Amino acid sequence: MNTNFSLTSFPILETKRLLLRQENLADAEAVFAVFSDPKVTQFHNLATFWEIEEAFGLIKRRAKRLEIGCGIRWGITLKQDNTLIGSCGFTWDKQACGADIGYELASIYWRQGIMTEALQAILQFGFEEMGLQFVVAEVMLNNIASKKLLEKLGFQSQGVLFQHGFWKGQYHDLERFILIKVESNIG
Repeated sequence: MNTNFSLTSFPILETKRLLLRQENLADAEAVFAVFSDPKVTQFHNLATFWEIEEAFGLIKRRAKRLEIGCGIRWGITLKQDNTLIGSCGFTWDKQACGADIGYELASIYWRQGIMTEALQAILQFGFEEMGLQFVVAEVMLNNIASKKLLEKLGFQSQGVLFQHGFWKGQYHDLERFILIKVESNIG
């Protein structure tokens, strides 16, 4: 990352249809709605939520990551009503000028180009404003929609990392994708 880069305030990003903003505790019901859907958590390293307190905890953990300088997560909202429908963001490695990207979206909004729009915005911010040199994504092998999304954005597969993730009581093989700044048409 750019050594001169620092967040003095949360960067709000705007696209044609979306406003990407910081999640807050008032969003807990919307976060719970996203993560209480087994279709959303099927490929996520979090278990399906059963209680609203889990949403409060997630929002607080994401705020803490930003506070200590190791990541940022934008809440994805539709401009028309500011309702939170998902999130996307980075966990970064400042020394390497790189970041891991993560995202999820309420299933009723899948296949509408929303995540493409959101990720294009944060990738552009990451490359242009933060000085990232590369962004990495690790995806469960049977998450075909996520793989197609990453390829559409210009990410290249680096192959499979066997038994690389462990959550929900088991190991998971993950395919690793990378987008390098000089190869991206985003930033």
